[in-house]
Amino acid sequence: MNFDIWALGGALLAIAVVFIWTIRTGSPPTPTSPAARRAMLAILPRHLPRVFTEDKPGAIYELGAGWGGMALALARQYPDDSVAGVELAPVPWLVAKCRSMMPGHGNLEIRYGDFHASDLSDAGLVVCYLSADGLARLKPKLEDELPKGALVLSNTFAMPGWRRTDETAAGDIYHSPVYLYEMSDDMTEEDRGAVVATEGKPARRNRP
Repeated sequence: MNFDIWALGGALLAIAVVFIWTIRTGSPPTPTSPAARRAMLAILPRHLPRVFTEDKPGAIYELGAGWGGMALALARQYPDDSVAGVELAPVPWLVAKCRSMMPGHGNLEIRYGDFHASDLSDAGLVVCYLSADGLARLKPKLEDELPKGALVLSNTFAMPGWRRTDETAAGDIYHSPVYLYEMSDDMTEEDRGAVVATEGKPARRNRP
């Protein structure tokens, strides 16, 4: 009986912490759906670009790692590359941290902190599932810190003012769009076609 009470109390406390944190930040820790995760992994190249040296790719970052599902999938897809998931909400971070300690994820690190304060200058790939406002706030940081050739992958929302390299749609009921960008000198020119896909319709692909 005592164990049940403690378990219930712990669960209620965790729910309360997540709720309070959502109120504070305005961004609930929404997990990436399995369909969107598959679409995001499929749109990425088999080998990430070597943005620094020919034999070493840039690091992989997931900004707002939530419960860790996408970070784990990235670590499995790129076992020879360094993957870091950054999460500020305490409960999702703890869950993601525990999941990352499972065998087979030695290349994955789950960091607690604000990704706006993280140094992304060594990134070869940045992955995020943020709101439109969140992407707008993140955009200047990415433009200032990411090296040329680095990739940015966004779930559901397009980066304002960036010309996408590729896009696809998840096989879910929402046909959630997925956007891929490559950092370059002219990528910030306005591309009026690079808007979020019309609701209920699959996103257009640029790749032939």
